Amino acid sequence: MINENVEEINLKGFIVGNGVTNWHVDTNPVFPETVFWMNVIPTQLLNKFNDAGCKFYGDQVFAPEGPKVCDAYWARIMELTSHLNWYDLFRPVYSDPNSAHLESEQSRLGSAMVEGELKTYRKGMTMGEYTPWAPKIVTESKHILGDYTGDYMNREDVRAALHIPAEVQAWEECSNKLDYRIFPEASEWIYPILRGKYRMFFYSGDTDGAVPTMGSRLWINGLGWDKTEAWRPWFTDGQVSGYVEKFDGIDFATVKGVGHMAPQWARQPVENMITSWIHGEDF
Repeated sequence: MINENVEEINLKGFIVGNGVTNWHVDTNPVFPETVFWMNVIPTQLLNKFNDAGCKFYGDQVFAPEGPKVCDAYWARIMELTSHLNWYDLFRPVYSDPNSAHLESEQSRLGSAMVEGELKTYRKGMTMGEYTPWAPKIVTESKHILGDYTGDYMNREDVRAALHIPAEVQAWEECSNKLDYRIFPEASEWIYPILRGKYRMFFYSGDTDGAVPTMGSRLWINGLGWDKTEAWRPWFTDGQVSGYVEKFDGIDFATVKGVGHMAPQWARQPVENMITSWIHGEDF
């Protein structure tokens, strides 16, 4: 029975950027290989890690695999990468002078007056809070990133411009009220189900350490779908912006030289890429 009060969404397709899709290849399983090819860890360490059959996962569902010595190898990899920006391994670790410093939970509370009502909100997030499923990789930086975004979004004039009703709570970068569950099957299972029904596009910033391009290529190739367009570069103003490959059911593209937040760090190329894909044009 159709509920006539529910508006039907005319969905044509969807785009995912640097998304965890398969825990067996995404995040930690490909992290050592990724940082090796970025000249962060030595050949000998990677060889010892692989020869021992070590495997670490990025979620809390699967236990690490391999003998006890794997813990020492993994600890060394973590040590060598601990001062890098996990979301973009070639980008600096920002110490934003405008960012607050986490001394206590109380020190990160902000407040704003909205139509005479005082609203409080949690300022930004630490790097570790962005990825609670990978606490052993991210740096232990106590800087709160994005606290100024919270201050801006909760300004009374900004809320008014966005037509946010006064009774709506203050804006926070992420919610700690949601009960997230991490499933061992992750999200790869949905792609075969939606194949042929919706256009699907997955892109990957190729210097991401959080969800490396290597893992994304592994699960997409593992789908076993026929390739409809061979791997080729795509351009912005005559410069290579990444590479694209198309399959019978999904398109895949990389964004060169940027990490997890590709639209933030390569604005014009990513805008061109997404706009072209939506309109069914080559890029």
